[in-house]
Amino acid sequence: MNITKESVDALNAVVKVDIVANDYQSKVEEILKDYRKKANIPGFRKGQVPMGMVKKQYGKSVMIDEVNKLLQESLNKFLTEEKLDILGNPLPKVSDDFSWDADTLSFEFELGLAPEFDVDLKSKKKVIQYNITVDEALIDKELENLQSRYGKMSAVEIVAEKTNVTGTFINEEKEIDKKSTINLADIKGKANLKKFVGKKVGDVLELKTKGLFSDDHKLMAATGVSHDDAHGLDIVVTFTIEETTEIELADLDQELFDKLFPDGSVKTVTELRTRIKEDAEKQFQQQADQQLLNAITEHLIDNTKFDLPAEFLQKWLATAGEKALTEDEAAEEYNKSEKGLRYQLIQEKIIRDNEIKMDYEELKEYAKGFIRSQMAQFGNMNPEDSELEDIANRILSNQEEAKRLQDQLLSQKLLEFYQGNMAFKTKDVTYEDFIKEVYK
Repeated sequence: MNITKESVDALNAVVKVDIVANDYQSKVEEILKDYRKKANIPGFRKGQVPMGMVKKQYGKSVMIDEVNKLLQESLNKFLTEEKLDILGNPLPKVSDDFSWDADTLSFEFELGLAPEFDVDLKSKKKVIQYNITVDEALIDKELENLQSRYGKMSAVEIVAEKTNVTGTFINEEKEIDKKSTINLADIKGKANLKKFVGKKVGDVLELKTKGLFSDDHKLMAATGVSHDDAHGLDIVVTFTIEETTEIELADLDQELFDKLFPDGSVKTVTELRTRIKEDAEKQFQQQADQQLLNAITEHLIDNTKFDLPAEFLQKWLATAGEKALTEDEAAEEYNKSEKGLRYQLIQEKIIRDNEIKMDYEELKEYAKGFIRSQMAQFGNMNPEDSELEDIANRILSNQEEAKRLQDQLLSQKLLEFYQGNMAFKTKDVTYEDFIKEVYK
């Protein structure tokens, strides 16, 4: 057997594999002998079928099967030994004059090679790092939301400015058919509020989604659209009113504090406001961190220049899936995935060059932290470590869940790395301004 590589250019190569009979003949003979022992052919006792007959019936198919196995094993070994960083998978080149009866079987494979490049983390153009501040107005609003959540509800006939309205949002084009309860305090602008006030059960409202809610995340929850669709969604929906209620706010007393914090850690309104501020800051920090990671990703893609073997990748995409793609479909798929591939290569280089690693124990500790925070939301503030250990092991035994947590941990590690190695432009904003700037 002989394997050689010929470079076409910096991003493309061809590997040629020559296989002769000595490379596979002994294995083929061994398999055919086994076939002979087991063959049941009329007129011959079991194990006494002439080898010539066995070869005639099975020889070619066994030979082709063994050559293909040898070809795949040899190619994989060659790519590993040569340390070739390839994109996609090798693509076999079809030869019109190929024959399985030839003395030497020659196969050629096209390779798309990963580009060489450097990542500049010290760009003069700085990424904005948002610091979302929690002001008193936001705390006041969340305090009222908590009082409302635990208040007494009663039905009303006519919608007023503080009525809770339950109904169904409909838009056929976007396949929206969602029953939701909305608080009119979340409706943005007097013009939108006026459409609700004075209405009653059975009335059908026609609403524009753009600017309907003070926060697009509330639009997402109310209509059931995706996060990306919710930001900037500009369609008309109908809303059929099915129930109208108002809430008498709960008193800010120990009974409410204990419902919110069963561990008894809150005993005054001041302490409650402090906890609201702390919880909001944690939530906002998560959103700010995710936005920062997204912004860094875009920044690195825009400022790290390298070429890709585009023609090869389009050919590979045409055959890589369950369904073959046309040339135009493959080109479209490549255009959609090119940005993601570029960041994947950048990320892999950063991880490799800076030895960013994680092991199973680290992943398990991360999973336990995630589980602990989930349990705290349901009032279990101090779970036993053995309980966390059991749940974490169970979750990580699920391949999909393990991959999801691994991706989250890797994102966290990368963000920490970027924050320690890049310069940012810090900007203090309210949550409302953050939403406006990031999702404008």
